[in-house]
Amino acid sequence: MGKVILITGPASSGKSEWAETLAMESGKAVVYVATATENPTDEEWHQRIQKHQKRRPQDWATLSVPVELSATLADVKPDTCLLVDSLGTWVANTLEEDEAIWENTLCEFLETVQLVAADMLFVAEETGWGVVPAYPLGRKFRDRLGSLVRQLGTICDTVYLVTGGHVLNLSILGSPLPVPKS
Repeated sequence: MGKVILITGPASSGKSEWAETLAMESGKAVVYVATATENPTDEEWHQRIQKHQKRRPQDWATLSVPVELSATLADVKPDTCLLVDSLGTWVANTLEEDEAIWENTLCEFLETVQLVAADMLFVAEETGWGVVPAYPLGRKFRDRLGSLVRQLGTICDTVYLVTGGHVLNLSILGSPLPVPKS
């Protein structure tokens, strides 16, 4: 298994920039896995995507993977650094899946992560630090992403929190929670 790193934090905190820094420092060929899809009617979204694209070095390969993340991870070469940005967008892209299918998707993802020989960096948004969403789809998104981040964090070599203009290595500063009983 390669090195697995999770970078989490609130919106616009610098998570992607920290992940990009770590990818550059890896010294390996970088494959950037973008989970977002273009929406031609949303100019602000297009500008966000362009901002990310302009920051990345030209020699990085980019894959657009809105849903089939596990299959993409399974195909990566061992001498590669894979940067997945972001898990929140991936979860949003899979919200239509019913709970049983989502649980299978999540299990397959977590199992695949543990089998991949390449280094992997995952960017994930933190949700749920505020009020409980007043609508079912918002709660579903928050709960799925929160569960994913928690479970992924337990199998990562390093977990970073990026917030307030600082990067905190939670693997050094914190203690992992026990794995929840099913």
